[in-house]
Amino acid sequence: MKILKVIKNIIFSRLTLAILSLAIQIFLIVFVISYFNRNLAWIFGFFGLLNTIVVLFIINSKSNPSYKIAWIIPILLFPGVGVLVYLFFKLQISIRLMNKRLKSEIENSRKYLVQDDLILSKIRGEERGLYNLASYLNKTSNFPIYNINNIDYFESGLLQFKDMIEQLKKAKKFIFIEYFIVERGYMFNSILNILKEKAKEGVEVRIMYDGFGSLLLLDHDYPETLAEFGIKCKIFSPIKPIISAHQNYRDHRKICIIDGKIAYTGSMNIADEYINLKKRFGYWKDTGVKLEGDVVNSFIVMFLELWNLENKVEEYDKYITKNELKQKDGYVIAYADNPLDEYELGKRVYLDIINNALEYVYIVTPYLILDDEMLSALTYASLRGVDVRIVMPSIPDKKLVNYLGKSYYEELLEVGVKIYEYKYGFTHAKMFISDDIKAVVGSINLDYRSLYLHFESAVYLYKNKIIKDIKKDYQDMIKNSDRITSENMKNFSIIKKIIGRILRFLAPLM
Repeated sequence: MKILKVIKNIIFSRLTLAILSLAIQIFLIVFVISYFNRNLAWIFGFFGLLNTIVVLFIINSKSNPSYKIAWIIPILLFPGVGVLVYLFFKLQISIRLMNKRLKSEIENSRKYLVQDDLILSKIRGEERGLYNLASYLNKTSNFPIYNINNIDYFESGLLQFKDMIEQLKKAKKFIFIEYFIVERGYMFNSILNILKEKAKEGVEVRIMYDGFGSLLLLDHDYPETLAEFGIKCKIFSPIKPIISAHQNYRDHRKICIIDGKIAYTGSMNIADEYINLKKRFGYWKDTGVKLEGDVVNSFIVMFLELWNLENKVEEYDKYITKNELKQKDGYVIAYADNPLDEYELGKRVYLDIINNALEYVYIVTPYLILDDEMLSALTYASLRGVDVRIVMPSIPDKKLVNYLGKSYYEELLEVGVKIYEYKYGFTHAKMFISDDIKAVVGSINLDYRSLYLHFESAVYLYKNKIIKDIKKDYQDMIKNSDRITSENMKNFSIIKKIIGRILRFLAPLM
């Protein structure tokens, strides 16, 4: 009886029904297209003309060249089917409405993030490169540069978690939490117990997590469960059994904001593997930062912009905080990457660091899926004498993605890029460090999904004291890593190399 009950639960589970619904939709689409292709000769001529028009449109569009190729090849290989699939995904009203709402929200929040012109004037004369990047980020996304701040660096998820716990206990006004993954366990339960107490005390508590990231980890009605404790909760873009490009855009950010005075960000999600209480792929390496000062307002705006996408517009005034902090420590820009605009902020900041590096660029990323522009930038930097190093995991969480990442190794090694694999486990950190004066810590991977399809967050640091701590942590990672050489690559499985090369065609989708 127990076996029958388990089978029944699986058959009638929400995930099974969703998969079945999607399968039926796919079957119907393929059946209708196949029927027309078999029975109406004139339709081939029509689709031939339509293919040509669509391919010309794709070639002249502003999208990334890799995405253009990823669409053009199936359109040419499968006349009719390919072009209809393309039009189906590109003409969806839901994406247009989402983009329209987000643009409106960004415009509404503009007045709450005002750039201090004195800072811009100062760096324009003294730090021209920083001025150019700060101007770009401010013009494209409204995020200002600040020079009054206090920043702490955490070399592990556990250290960040412990500090977060202590600060959450001190909350008096509001707590905003936004993560890609939230999973029940010691970590989340520890946070949740504090949030329940704070909600009882009258502190406003909001949690937002991604519909895909926590699909199998939390019940679909979990927001109602949290509402019973006085906690506002929202699932960003819940997974629905409908074929839609809308489902492609995920909230990959990792943000915690307390009273408008403190903000945390980095690579850590809320689940036990991120603090190494659950072992999945060896030691799980994450990094993060805690920020104090007016830069916290940038995170408040990021959070509320997404929160307001599907809710009534909430005012920002009662959350924006004028901090009394006087401490000056270099410069910091907190920024959010929005996949619906055309600016590709995450990628542009990384490219700015690579292209302007004088001595070195140190990178750590769990995934290495490079488009032509990023690959060219890394190649050029190395060939002009910049010490370019990349740390990758030795124990991957996704084998096929890892094979794809390794397909870039030989090209990078040939031009002098140094590649290391962290031998104790999985490096989930996403960081850039350059020339002892620049660093980025955040949620942005070196892959297509992070750079083009996800909502992301990060901080750009310039001449801050903690950069030396970030560099030291990176050097420790190098000491605990195996260097990959051309000789090593000869021992890499031919089958895996072939799989990696084939997967490059699907790279924009991985």
